[in-house]
Amino acid sequence: MINKKHNVIITVCLLCIALNGCRKPDSFTVKGTVAGAAGTTLYLENTGLTKVTTIDSLKIKSDGKFSFTKPRPQYPDFYRLKLKNQPIHFSIDSTETIEITADAHNFATSYTVEGSENSKAIKEITLAQLDANQELRKLRNSYGTNLIPDTTYEQNALKTVTTYKEMVMKYIYGAPMSSAAYFALFQQIDGIWFFDLYDRTDSKAYGAVATSYLAYYPESPRTKQLEKLALQSLRVTRGERQKQLDLSKVKEVNFIDIELPDINGSIIKLSDRSKDRATLVSFTAYQSDWSPAFNHRLSELHNKYKERGFEIYQVSLDNDEHFWKNVVSNIPWTCVRDPQSIYSSIAAIYNVRQLPSLFLINSRGEMVKRIESVETIEEDIKSAL
Repeated sequence: MINKKHNVIITVCLLCIALNGCRKPDSFTVKGTVAGAAGTTLYLENTGLTKVTTIDSLKIKSDGKFSFTKPRPQYPDFYRLKLKNQPIHFSIDSTETIEITADAHNFATSYTVEGSENSKAIKEITLAQLDANQELRKLRNSYGTNLIPDTTYEQNALKTVTTYKEMVMKYIYGAPMSSAAYFALFQQIDGIWFFDLYDRTDSKAYGAVATSYLAYYPESPRTKQLEKLALQSLRVTRGERQKQLDLSKVKEVNFIDIELPDINGSIIKLSDRSKDRATLVSFTAYQSDWSPAFNHRLSELHNKYKERGFEIYQVSLDNDEHFWKNVVSNIPWTCVRDPQSIYSSIAAIYNVRQLPSLFLINSRGEMVKRIESVETIEEDIKSAL
């Protein structure tokens, strides 16, 4: 009888141990060693959807050791270690412990990471993005000093961007549900995403990641963001909508709204101005040489079609607010200005790569296309009315 009771107790204990072992820990740890950084402050930051938040910091020990333990996020999320403005990016999903070994002098580029395959991939993606950024800056400098012609600049810039995309495609299509795929999709060059929301090929990448996140993490805030962007992209490019995303699962989003101040400082929403109207969204810079002729053409179109429900919502990226106010004081359509100028997050979301950039919303409130040529504006407007 004693032996039987003893066996029951052992069985219950083993079952409890097994059950506890199956539970995910409610925290994660990132630890490691940074050579040559004794006494330096190391920061742990969370890279959220809209902002970066410092969640902890410490002084690195004399032996270079550090360790942070924090609550595990409910869904896969992104973090970074920062040392003297040099970041190391990593993700937390099913990982419990990540170990990073680095050197203070090249902290952000020459490090090793163990315990997370996604974080290893994020390192590769980061280095590819840095290489592309460096190459594009060299090209811009050469172009700006007239060392290379327009065609050479455009061809080499396209080649650089294409090389980056080809490298990260293995993560986006190989494991679209991974945090590495998400990270690759949203890398930027000077505030502009490598993957263009309104490019037909790039639209497939947004659709692939969005579809996988819907399946694996339907309640994640990042899934909601992907839904919105992918649906917007697919609505404009149209061709891949049914292939990439099951629209029955989500509420369709017509376009990405804009809220910016007008000449009087009043916040004007694109969604209000475009209600029941065909609307041309124009990103521009009034200080540019081409601006007077371009606005003259817009004035002709505005006068011709305004009685049929045509609206223009023009977004200025000018640095000089005073100059902008003087110019737009007599313009009859909606004129707003983004004080972030060329660093505009709105322009980044719309993937504005040149000025002017034009987008068309039809009278049903649907973003129907990105206008590629000024010469086709009138025909595009007619089709949207």
